[in-house]
Amino acid sequence: MTEPTKRPATKQARRAPAPDERTLDAERSRRLLVDAALEEFSAKGYAGARVQDIADRAGVNKQLINYYFGGKEGLYCALHRRWLEREAEFNDPEAPFDEIVVRYLRHVLDDPRGTRLNAWRALTEDLDDIPPGPREDLSDIERRQAAGELPADLDPAALMFAVMALVSAPVTKPLAVRHVFGMDPESPEFQEHYTEQLRRIVRHLAG
Repeated sequence: MTEPTKRPATKQARRAPAPDERTLDAERSRRLLVDAALEEFSAKGYAGARVQDIADRAGVNKQLINYYFGGKEGLYCALHRRWLEREAEFNDPEAPFDEIVVRYLRHVLDDPRGTRLNAWRALTEDLDDIPPGPREDLSDIERRQAAGELPADLDPAALMFAVMALVSAPVTKPLAVRHVFGMDPESPEFQEHYTEQLRRIVRHLAG
């Protein structure tokens, strides 16, 4: 058998990416697009964010948004899935209710972009055009009411809604924070004070 012809040492054969490299590249592109979508949505609202701007921020081709997510709505759904994964890390049903509420608040204060996105979308879009999605799960509040941890005479939906408003207020009502507390809503002093006060409010509610 003759020896295979050798390529010149100065030229290297082009190697196709291994399957695991292609997978990692696809995962990286998806992550970059989801991160960029959160930035654009929270800054401009869902309706105001342009697909091209999201792609530019991510540094990838715009066509990948359709390829990986099926469009802008798919990106929004991907953000929602990522939030559910993050929520599962701190929403421990065994923890006291005041601790759960404070964990949500800390998440909102640490990263207000999701809260801003929800506010943008609610205020700038026709609600009839937004898919309703699944109803909020109230089973944990109902369980806590049955165990005596929370008042049984409160509508679980109303209680959940009130807690959501309290948690999101520092982001959705920053001017009110200045007028009511006389503090910068982004200052460590306000955030520490409000976190402790919210904990006490929930403890009083729980009796």
